[in-house]
Amino acid sequence: MDPAGGCPHADNARLLARGAVATVVLPGDVEGMVVLGHDALKEFLAHPDVAKGAAHFTALQEGKIPDGWPLKTFATVHGMTTADDANHRRLRALVSRAFTARRVEELRPRIEKVTAELLDGLERAAPTDGEPVDLRAHFALPLPMGVICELLGVDAGHQDRLHHLSNQVVATDIGPQEAMAANRELVEVLGTIVADRTGKPGEDLTSALIAAREADGDRLGPHELIGTLLLMIIAGHETTLNLITNAVRALCAHRDQLELALTGAVSWQDVVEETLRWDAPVSYFPFRYPTRDLELAGTVIPKGTPVLAGYSAAGRDKTAYGPDADRFDVTRTARNLSLGHGPHYCLGAPLARMEATIALERLFTRFPDLDLAVPETEAALPRHASFVGNSVRRLPVRLRREAAGTAGGS
Repeated sequence: MDPAGGCPHADNARLLARGAVATVVLPGDVEGMVVLGHDALKEFLAHPDVAKGAAHFTALQEGKIPDGWPLKTFATVHGMTTADDANHRRLRALVSRAFTARRVEELRPRIEKVTAELLDGLERAAPTDGEPVDLRAHFALPLPMGVICELLGVDAGHQDRLHHLSNQVVATDIGPQEAMAANRELVEVLGTIVADRTGKPGEDLTSALIAAREADGDRLGPHELIGTLLLMIIAGHETTLNLITNAVRALCAHRDQLELALTGAVSWQDVVEETLRWDAPVSYFPFRYPTRDLELAGTVIPKGTPVLAGYSAAGRDKTAYGPDADRFDVTRTARNLSLGHGPHYCLGAPLARMEATIALERLFTRFPDLDLAVPETEAALPRHASFVGNSVRRLPVRLRREAAGTAGGS
């Protein structure tokens, strides 16, 4: 795996041509595998003989994974993403009440209000001389970050630092010292937030988790509390940030598809679903481990191997989506796996979908001529330095299309 990340789709196509499951070399020469095919991934994500707990990671248990390994947090953080069976159900139950359909729907007016405020700010930030404005920084980021921090009871003063540290955690090209420093600081910031909420509890998820911990010490330990908050902060904004960014890029590069949404021929929910499939916000997510030698799609994955879930590859698998799987088509109806499947299906998926749907509808209704201000090239739109997150670092746009530059698909 290239630690520098980049656009994954060419590599995905090359690997899929060889099979639904591939052997890969992770940073630090750690042997791993990736499940790329749609049907194979769906089976793998729900397989009873696949675990998330680091006790099943053979190389880690044998002491072969050093501190500072850029992916170590994914394996060792205490929380839902590394828990199995009853322990996973216990942790998930504590958080799931904040993401019920009713609770998510109750957030709609707040999301709409924040969206409107951010669009006002975006217009104010746009230079009057026609120069571009960074949509990612002024709109795609602050919307999900503001919503998840409000849900968790996190003060606005922490948000910029939390985003920076989240980027460090998901980076795969980071050095050992940087990785350890970022993790330490993130834990410190989250500890400060817990201390604040302990002293001044409110009607937020962090306060509820603290109360659950204090009511029954066996329900949520201090490391689990920090790990749960870490997961919620990272997954709660990075995924939606990438989803909105990728959707805007796709629509600007495919004006005919944008027109279908603007005229009501398709819904904005359809746009979100096709973006999830065509350019998944998470490309390769670490880790799962077979608890026995597991044959999948004709390939044996040895027990204890760290396996990546190849969401971006599965979304363009021609065996699942047909020969035109590489085409961005908002009229598709096929479901995707980009927010997971099985017992670890993303709890925040309904919230992410709602945020992205509202954001795109309001953005393009207000600025129907919005377009990219730079060509769709790696030089003009540098990618995340990670093969986990899948998006670009910035998104320069012009709100009026008359002066826009050219763009092409990826």
